Amino acid sequence: MIGMENDNKPVSQDNWGQIIRKDAKGCFVEVRNDTFHLDKVHLQFVSYDTTKPKGSRYVNNISIYIDVPEFLALAQEAASGTLHMRMQQYKNAGNKDPLYEHLGGTAAKYLTKYGRPRPDGKSLSRVVRLTVAAKSDYFLTADSGPGEENKTGLIVPRFGTKPEQHVSVILSWRQLNELLLTTVEHYRAWLAAKYASEWTTIHAQRASGRDRVRGGQGRAPHSAAPAPAPKPLAPAAPAQKAPAQQAGFASAFGSVYGSGNGKSGAGDRKMF
Repeated sequence: MIGMENDNKPVSQDNWGQIIRKDAKGCFVEVRNDTFHLDKVHLQFVSYDTTKPKGSRYVNNISIYIDVPEFLALAQEAASGTLHMRMQQYKNAGNKDPLYEHLGGTAAKYLTKYGRPRPDGKSLSRVVRLTVAAKSDYFLTADSGPGEENKTGLIVPRFGTKPEQHVSVILSWRQLNELLLTTVEHYRAWLAAKYASEWTTIHAQRASGRDRVRGGQGRAPHSAAPAPAPKPLAPAAPAQKAPAQQAGFASAFGSVYGSGNGKSGAGDRKMF
């Protein structure tokens, strides 16, 4: 999946996997599909300086990874209007607490394992917050810096009010809806394709075997055993008098039990 605004425009390597992007002054946030298979939604926050040469204009670059269920819950809150009602309440009350906050990051032991340890030996904390904006509706902000892993494995930020990297994108309520709900639709499409692919893989062998059995019905085997010699015919039984023809339902379809004597015949079982 790639950006869909212009299907004829060549897609650069940086844009590959981009679902949607929202721009503000000197910065943007984009959602990517490259971690759906890990049950994560990838948000990339970037601030840039257009006065710098091409290829080196990114000033801050922060990747946030949110669990899919958590992201879906936030999107549903926006779709229902509950999130926007809370935003108005916070704005009227002057409340600056986050409407939404997600703490993530990478523990120091994994940074070392990946060959990217921090000079201070700490963990890398990545935080995203959704707060009220005075001149619009929302600030969607990402910060990163030193952190510490607690007993539950959560990376707690330890940079106070001075993160090493900071990107804040201002959004209207409609822009936030577009960001969240477009991502949800892409995830649903990806999940449907995943289910279809796995179903085909899991059941292909069984379906193939069933088709082979069906295809072989009615065919003579390649090495059939010779037919046994016919046995002498037994004396014919004396002719029996046919039962009287019954009227109504029984006359057209046999008796209610399937035969004239009240017992189910073999022909009745062939249909099941």
